Amino acid sequence: MEKQGIFTEAGPLQGAPYTPAVRVGDTVYVSGQIPVDPATSRLVEGDFEDQVRQCLRNLASLLKQEGLSLDNIVKTTVFLTDLEQFGEMNKIYGTYFTGVKPARSTIQISRLPLDSSIEIEAIAVAGATS
Repeated sequence: MEKQGIFTEAGPLQGAPYTPAVRVGDTVYVSGQIPVDPATSRLVEGDFEDQVRQCLRNLASLLKQEGLSLDNIVKTTVFLTDLEQFGEMNKIYGTYFTGVKPARSTIQISRLPLDSSIEIEAIAVAGATS
């Protein structure tokens, strides 16, 4: 099994002990993306909607490195610090995918890196577009 690391400017902070995404064959495993603005390496300023959108842009940026898009995603896991925001997240999230939406789990947790309120991880497969 050959693993290939995938990196972008939106990747982890310097010295982080993980790879932003790993490709094995046609499958890409994307580490959880918090709403970090790649231009500043800080959480995006704005409201929850802006944070959800930045997480999805960061996912898209990593997949683009492999010639893939959000439509190649077959599974996501969304972590929220407040499940009361599920409806708002769901409304925004749904606009980023066409055709068959990815399978998804959503989990409330107590805290995320940099005190983000959302993190999204994904599994994508080449050739799996709708």
